[in-house]
Amino acid sequence: MNVLAYYTLSSYTVNVAALEESFAKRLPRYPALPATLLGRLAVDNNQRGKRFGELLLIDALKKSLDAAMQVASLAVIVEALDERALSFYIKYGFKQFDQEPMKLYLPMKSVEELCQAIQ
Repeated sequence: MNVLAYYTLSSYTVNVAALEESFAKRLPRYPALPATLLGRLAVDNNQRGKRFGELLLIDALKKSLDAAMQVASLAVIVEALDERALSFYIKYGFKQFDQEPMKLYLPMKSVEELCQAIQ
């Protein structure tokens, strides 16, 4: 069996001070809050350009949103491995952390809006 692509999701804790101030000011006053980590999103090199990455990202975001209805999560967090991955996530509205530009987040409200837009 060949694996064409995959992703992982897990619980994560984000330092609220690392978030954009306009987003962070609307959050509870705790130093760290729960988030969802999209730990890895990978596509086999032979499958690149077939939009598997986009399909997997959308699926991961939908699953993250569903889970956030049961267990609190303020955003989906990703860590881009290179500039190409960084551009990919920015295209979908992810915002960079100020101190770690290869680490990005997409607020759950934005995940919800994106999921509604593609239905």
